[in-house]
Amino acid sequence: MATIRGFAPGDEQSLVEAWNHSLAGDPTTTGWFRDCVLLDPNFDPEGLRVAVEGGRVVGCAYAVRRLTPLAPGTDLEPETGWIPFFFVAPGHRRDGLGRRLLTEALAFLREHGRTRVDFASYTPNYVLPGADAELYPAGFGLLQSMGFQTLYSPVAMDRTLVGYVTPPEVHGLRATRESEGYGFRHPADGELPELIRFAADVFNPDWGEAIRHHKNPQRMLIAKNRGKLVGFTVFGAYRGLPERFGPFGVDPAERGTGLGKILLHLTMTAMRAEGLHSSWFLWTGEASSAGHLYTKAGYAITRRFHVMRWSA
Repeated sequence: MATIRGFAPGDEQSLVEAWNHSLAGDPTTTGWFRDCVLLDPNFDPEGLRVAVEGGRVVGCAYAVRRLTPLAPGTDLEPETGWIPFFFVAPGHRRDGLGRRLLTEALAFLREHGRTRVDFASYTPNYVLPGADAELYPAGFGLLQSMGFQTLYSPVAMDRTLVGYVTPPEVHGLRATRESEGYGFRHPADGELPELIRFAADVFNPDWGEAIRHHKNPQRMLIAKNRGKLVGFTVFGAYRGLPERFGPFGVDPAERGTGLGKILLHLTMTAMRAEGLHSSWFLWTGEASSAGHLYTKAGYAITRRFHVMRWSA
């Protein structure tokens, strides 16, 4: 029978190997595990509960809470914890090991005062936005049986860029907006602090931090209205993956002007100019205005997730 304990040095190689057997649709690397788990400033080895048998990791559940703020001006979210991922290797399933791991992960967070636990939307280092019920039905069912309830269900979308050309109506729309005083371009270095504040304050602190750590203005576009920043797009911001689109936002006061459509297509043009063959992202609302914009631009849903929460 597997023994469950906190992570110890030396577990990493067999943990990643077990991950890749268990979460075959979402394999990872030792580099990602090092950078996004072990070197995360919120990492606590006791929160990474590993099941070990014969000296090898055969399952795990990762519990994490904030030890440092996500971004300047934010707090430690003292009531909230996260379980970004869990798995059990195929040969060790159906004997309650997954339930034991999740129970210990929840106990760790409760011991540290967390009264609600989200799966799996931990920023900045989430694996997936939530549970994929189609790809991992047993895991989704286990979460439900342990009291996790679905908050909302975002979708991932992809679009091929092979043969992409900017539609003529986008050129016309851009010309109209520019005649009204709008401008679209890469940000200058001196505008990056403003862009970071805009993304963090208007949308999400995580977006501001993604831009802060990206530092490549050639993979960013901004929209300004007579000098005021009103929208932006970024690609290649997460894990250094150039085909990953986002974050992307337009000032709510400017919506309905077509700025989002212009920025999206300008960004796809920039991605194509780099020779990229696709554009994809993990998280949007299927019925949201952004979801409709992506669909009209040729993106198609590739996965559905369920952001889930357990409450004490």
